[in-house]
Amino acid sequence: MSIKTPALLELRQAVRFWFEKLEPNSKVCIGVSGGADSLALAAAAKLESKNFSIDLVAVIVDHGLQANSAEIAEFAKQQLIKLGFQDIFLGRASVQITDGLEASARRARYKVFQQAIETYGPNTFLLGHTKNDQAEGVLLGLARGSGTKSLSGMHEVSGIFVRPLLGIDRATTEIACHESNIEYWVDPHNSNQDFTRVRVRENILPLLENDIGPGIIDALARSAKILREDAIALDEWAENVFRQVEPRDIEISILATLPVAVRSRVLRMAIYAAGAPAGSISAAHLEPIEAFVSDWRGQGHTSLPGGVKVCRISGRLSLSKP
Repeated sequence: MSIKTPALLELRQAVRFWFEKLEPNSKVCIGVSGGADSLALAAAAKLESKNFSIDLVAVIVDHGLQANSAEIAEFAKQQLIKLGFQDIFLGRASVQITDGLEASARRARYKVFQQAIETYGPNTFLLGHTKNDQAEGVLLGLARGSGTKSLSGMHEVSGIFVRPLLGIDRATTEIACHESNIEYWVDPHNSNQDFTRVRVRENILPLLENDIGPGIIDALARSAKILREDAIALDEWAENVFRQVEPRDIEISILATLPVAVRSRVLRMAIYAAGAPAGSISAAHLEPIEAFVSDWRGQGHTSLPGGVKVCRISGRLSLSKP
């Protein structure tokens, strides 16, 4: 395996940044699908692990969504063996499609990741998301009319999970696989235009590159980073406010002094604390609640997911659940 070629060196440098933060003999898991991104990450991590005495475990998820899914998982395993991996965890996901294939598969995949975490107890779990994934996510968020948090894309660090390749594009990972003398699998779902993300990848991004100019993916990734920093600051502000109020009985005067971006976050936290299911509150749900603060005209109560009711009583925002 070559270690001096530019693409692989770029990936190694990205991985090295995170390995330098770990103690010697740390255990690190890597999610591997068999695609170029995750296999290139595995190749870079395997080479760098020798310099830091890192104990690597590759985690393959068989989603069972295609007739040959077991063969794909075995293909990924053989490429990992070729790279020198000895510890390989292969888990079968149980995908129950409830809110779209992509979201449902993601939930099932993370359940397998959790099994690997419980089995091996890693310090860090590497994922192979790239700059392209970040750019696609920003455009999808714009299409949905999402807020700052959604448009900020994926974080480099989410708990134990680390994404070293968010600053590297997909073409580089494909070149790195060739340089490492390994093959990668191309998921037919990634060219199926029934999926919105594929249409963004295959149609919208190339159109923007052609009509506006090159560098759109870089620009979208930079925008995601800026928005992520803004979202973190706003979240911290809102959390500080939330800690100082009674979440089921909040003084309107306190809420009225806050910028809308902070107030909406405090309202979400209060609604979830009152018993609404996690992730169930949309911007549309917040509109009538916001009106209790900024456009009060004697409105009646508002009902929210999970049976939460919100009303304004004597200058206070009251949240209740039977």
